[in-house]
Amino acid sequence: MANETQKVGTIHFPFPFTPYSIQEDFMAELYRVLEAGKIGIFESPTGTGKSLSLICGALSWLRDFEQKKREEEARLLETGTGPLHDEKDESLCLLSSCEGAAATPRPAGEPAWVTQFVQKKEERDLVDRLKAEQARRKQREERLQRLQHRAQFKYAAKRLRQEEEETEHLLRLSREMLETGLGAERPEQLESGEEELVVAEYESDEEKKAAMDEDEDEDDLEEEHVTKIYYCSRTHSQLAQFVHEVKKSPFGRDVRLVSLGSRQNLCVNEDVKSLGSVQLINDRCVDMQRSRHEKKKGAEEEKPKRRRQEKQAACPFYNHEQMGLLRDEALAEVKDIEQLLALGKEARACPYYGSRLAIPAAQLVVLPYQMLLHAATRQAAGIRLQEQVVIIDEAHNLIDTITGMHSVEVSGSQLCQAHSQLLQYMERYGKRLKAKNLMYLKQILYLLEKFVAVLGGNIKQNPNTQSLSQTGTELKTINDFLFQSQIDNINLFKVQRYCEKSMISRKLFGFTERYGAVLSSREQPKLAGFQQFLQSLQPRTTEAPAAPADESQAGAPRPASPLMHIEGFLAALTTANQDGRVILSRQGSLSQSTLKFLLLNPAVHFAQVVKECRAVVIAGGTMQPVSDFRQQLLACAGVEAERVVEFSCGHVIPPDNILPLVICSGISNQPLEFTFQKRELPQMPGLRQQRVFRASGCLPQACGQERGGVTGALLLSVVGGKMSEGINFSDNLGRCVVMVGMPFPNIRSPELQEKMAYLDQTLPRAPGQAPPGKNLVENLCMKAVNQSIGRAIRHQKDFASIVLLDQRYARPPVLAKLPAWIRARVEVKATFGPAIAAVQKFHREKSASS
Repeated sequence: MANETQKVGTIHFPFPFTPYSIQEDFMAELYRVLEAGKIGIFESPTGTGKSLSLICGALSWLRDFEQKKREEEARLLETGTGPLHDEKDESLCLLSSCEGAAATPRPAGEPAWVTQFVQKKEERDLVDRLKAEQARRKQREERLQRLQHRAQFKYAAKRLRQEEEETEHLLRLSREMLETGLGAERPEQLESGEEELVVAEYESDEEKKAAMDEDEDEDDLEEEHVTKIYYCSRTHSQLAQFVHEVKKSPFGRDVRLVSLGSRQNLCVNEDVKSLGSVQLINDRCVDMQRSRHEKKKGAEEEKPKRRRQEKQAACPFYNHEQMGLLRDEALAEVKDIEQLLALGKEARACPYYGSRLAIPAAQLVVLPYQMLLHAATRQAAGIRLQEQVVIIDEAHNLIDTITGMHSVEVSGSQLCQAHSQLLQYMERYGKRLKAKNLMYLKQILYLLEKFVAVLGGNIKQNPNTQSLSQTGTELKTINDFLFQSQIDNINLFKVQRYCEKSMISRKLFGFTERYGAVLSSREQPKLAGFQQFLQSLQPRTTEAPAAPADESQAGAPRPASPLMHIEGFLAALTTANQDGRVILSRQGSLSQSTLKFLLLNPAVHFAQVVKECRAVVIAGGTMQPVSDFRQQLLACAGVEAERVVEFSCGHVIPPDNILPLVICSGISNQPLEFTFQKRELPQMPGLRQQRVFRASGCLPQACGQERGGVTGALLLSVVGGKMSEGINFSDNLGRCVVMVGMPFPNIRSPELQEKMAYLDQTLPRAPGQAPPGKNLVENLCMKAVNQSIGRAIRHQKDFASIVLLDQRYARPPVLAKLPAWIRARVEVKATFGPAIAAVQKFHREKSASS
């Protein structure tokens, strides 16, 4: 269908078809939020075209923003001076360098001629920056226009690949000649001064330039960061679907979009990708990049050094020229992760680093939650949020995502294994380490020992056979945990920084990888010395790296070093005392016991996002109840209530295509209340005989006919499981959703109890409302309900009944937390007979008319 342009007020919204009225309202409100720099909470039920509304609304705003910016730049360049500082010109903030363009505060009493001089200089500097930005933008546009025909990219990539293969072939022949000819004999001892006659190691001009100017190459690939929209969602499949929607939109041919992903998803180096573990892939990639820089640095040193361990080879896909081509190709045409991966293989260029190079010039950056919400990951990826727009889709579980992302759990087995490995590492290389290295390594050993001790174990004994005298769960504040562990005298910030800079966990993993399975206290009750460890390795061959201890597991993903995981726990302990807790879980044995850091205040990690961004949009199909977002996430992050805008639209289905019922009693007129205390009572009704399927088994459409008649099917699933989110049962795949009881979380959970207590202490209690902690429990329950009951309504002509089987759903506070489009149509049935009659009538009429 041809694209259409919809005009809402004075704003034109290109759209691939005639939008629903709720889509027009959605786009208009989104435009206003972005223009005013607000924080928007947007709810649009599944099946109402939320993705297209986000795309067309946000990109329409970006289109107009860029147009205003170009007009303002043209005006400034035409006059040759910036706007006067006493003018309240809002267009000044349109400029990407508006921070530098802002008037510098002048001291009181300064002479007028000084103020005027400084003002003129700032105006000239602004014009110079605009000229430079305009030149870079023109150069980029010309470069992308040349790539409109894919043949040019293929030709350039193929030419460079052929040159590399030819060079490698010649080098291999030269090495073989040296090995079979001259290299077979020992070279003669040269006389004094004769070394000058021997030809030195040769590097071509291109190789030398690449080695010496590598940093300059990286700078050349970096461009200015244009105003852009960061769109993030939870899974790569959701991101791929969003990119597909962008392609279908009227902006699909012109928008500069780049998809970001993890190394695990984008790595094209099979040797690295085969490592399996995400942490191992990340570490090997970083090591290979560091090896490239060390090789360049080593080439510049003339003095011979002592023999070192052979360095890790540099990655052949990390080629600046090829990655520059990949960057431009990615921006020239919209591509998802799979297409970017194929492009990287074709060009022999790294898609992970190539896509990062495309961030500055991109208008729309598509990325997973973790890459945007985790500060260290965001910084490593080169993401800058200053004055940018962030859209977080599928955000109904945003708070849980941030909390889980920054919560860490380590086991007693991991602590003992890390201690054993690190101790043997020190025995092997201790004489080569500097005093400061030894100091920090001893501090880490001390921390590991104290962590095991606070669980009630002994670091020198087998954790599997250590029975703990005290079992149960204990919850501590961060400070109390540090005091109880006797580590309050250690500066954890310095230890954390040492771990990051020294990369000790990577080196420790390399040590264990090189020498095979390091003996741990789990494998040997009494800790062995390093001499015994070396003796145990004598039968092994030294011609090749040691194979995995268990050859049957050679192809399986190898776990990362336990110290890598423990580093995350150490970093979590640097959180402010009031924002987190430490849970000590002592089980039967030390190996099963754990230390867990629980983040209580996710706002501390979200505050930087809302502070830096121009605007933030939190969107989802079911965002109710929104009080959690307002209180736990935004208010605690310092966002004023006036900056928050809520938008919720109805569904596109006709009102009579949905029948939501609350059934308060069963067939025997017994009240339905599926609580833990009442679930064993004989009055609680069971299920009628019907063909039943588990969530992991057959789906309803796979069966339905018996003796020529349609009997239907019943699919049982658990709230919060695979079927409650992300799976669609449209049309005849799902005509009725039954919620049996209310899915409250485990109120006895120590984590939940501490979270409730934290909210009661930090959040004000609204008049006439439940305490914040109790409200949290109800909200968690209703979010799970809202996610589940939307599985059957997927498009405008769909119909379904929704049965809430518990009398507690009839309470007004509970009904208020249902989505508005469902809440407005809910019927409460006190008895079972009228409820079943209403359901039968609804489906009989809808089946007849469909």
